[in-house]
Amino acid sequence: MSQGNTQSSKVETTGHVWDGDLQEYNNPLPNWWLWAFYLTIIFSVVYWVAYPAWPVGKGFTTGMATITYKNDKGVEKTTHWNTRALLMKDLQDAREFQKKYFDKVAAMPYEQIAKDSEMLNFVASAGKVLFADNCAACHMSGGQGKRAFAPSLVDDDWIYGGTYDKIQETITNGRHGIMPAKGGADLNEGEIGNLANYVLSLSGESMDATKVKAGDELFHGKGACFSCHGADGKGNKDIGSANLTDKIWLWADVPGAGSADKQVEAVKAVITSGLNKGVMPAWNGRLKADQIKLLTTYVHDVLGGGSKK
Repeated sequence: MSQGNTQSSKVETTGHVWDGDLQEYNNPLPNWWLWAFYLTIIFSVVYWVAYPAWPVGKGFTTGMATITYKNDKGVEKTTHWNTRALLMKDLQDAREFQKKYFDKVAAMPYEQIAKDSEMLNFVASAGKVLFADNCAACHMSGGQGKRAFAPSLVDDDWIYGGTYDKIQETITNGRHGIMPAKGGADLNEGEIGNLANYVLSLSGESMDATKVKAGDELFHGKGACFSCHGADGKGNKDIGSANLTDKIWLWADVPGAGSADKQVEAVKAVITSGLNKGVMPAWNGRLKADQIKLLTTYVHDVLGGGSKK
């Protein structure tokens, strides 16, 4: 609006005048805005015709657009467009995409997969999902494991071996580690204490020299620990006996003990009671062979816990 005849003579008005000199300007909308508005109306009409839109009685207009997908039984089905059919189609496309890469994983040697950046990207993506669904409950989401429950898969310390073949064997067949209890009739309290001192000394802990010497004799003699852990204490991957020299403790919480006495007590508890908790279920039958192979590659190359020996 404007007051004054000078401005009104330069601008088109609607012709409405109030109080003698109060006039209303005529400012039409820009053409581009009008055409955009008209196009939205046209689009809405096309959408109403093509897709489900208006309620009619107990139903609705289904539209002219269709979508084709395979149902759970693999039968191809064509129906009017709807979000459920679209989801089924998207899932079908995703399965077909994954199958193409799973087939490649099954056909390629492990070493070749590790050198192929495209395949490793797929392994990292699909393997993360498989690991989360089947392994993370015990080994934790990042594969770091949990003391006294499940070993770490990222530290390159493998009780049964960390090669591709050994990891695949472990996942396929599972593991059941057992350590016999040495308490009671086998060894008395003092002997178990000496053994604990010797075991701790193997990983570089400063222990009582007299007890270490006595424990050494028990380890290689009456206690017969060497028969599983080896004369050097470095374990035996064929039977899954732990390396006692690498400062990696799965069952005894030595790092968190805080003092030498508590470290000894932690190791004594394991020696006394033994172990029958090292059980990993077999995934053969639960997972397909190509899924096990992909998980093996994921653990070895993505989590970074695999080894060449």
